[in-house]
Amino acid sequence: MGSQHIWKEKDPDGRKREVRAVKFGGVWRVQAKTEGDLEWTYYDSPSLEDLLTLKGIIDRKYRRRRATADDVVAVDKLISQRQADE
Repeated sequence: MGSQHIWKEKDPDGRKREVRAVKFGGVWRVQAKTEGDLEWTYYDSPSLEDLLTLKGIIDRKYRRRRATADDVVAVDKLISQRQADE
């Protein structure tokens, strides 16, 4: 079963941005759409900012037993890989 996490934020230009992170088959996919866009943008390598936001969401859900320990470990691993790439 997949795991989906959605959040909304404003980009630097003040436009609303919706981000979805979906874990399916052990692989995370992050996609985003800005207000006015018709198509979703899929990220092979999500930004560190998006990954840190996802980590906060996963941590809160984990404390409420709405996310698994595997989700927490997987997101931490993605963040470590992203930081090593930069």
